[in-house]
Amino acid sequence: MQNVVIAPSVEFVEVFQTSNGAVFQSDKENCWYIDFAGKLARFDYRSLMKLRKAVYAIDIEMILMNSEKTADLEIVFICACDHCYVLNTLQILAIRELIEGTFVMLELNRILHDRVYRLTA
Repeated sequence: MQNVVIAPSVEFVEVFQTSNGAVFQSDKENCWYIDFAGKLARFDYRSLMKLRKAVYAIDIEMILMNSEKTADLEIVFICACDHCYVLNTLQILAIRELIEGTFVMLELNRILHDRVYRLTA
């Protein structure tokens, strides 16, 4: 993991990164920052879970199989959150990969933490 300092008082730790974006954790603020689609957005754990649910609820197969001449855009809006994403099909796949990787890394961190403390106890 890589430490990134955005402001002198805020330090980010990289949780997961792809070529399309990155997720950083701020222990001091107890939140996560998602750098995706040209913006850096702040999420608490509940909002991050809501974003995950909203992105996973998008039916990619339906979008790809749709033969109508409409824009292949989805608006991802999370209730009680200031952020909204307007994503095309490729961006949906990219943010899904980013969120999936983030939660895998968070789960791996939890497993390692449990194992280390179990061995020392």
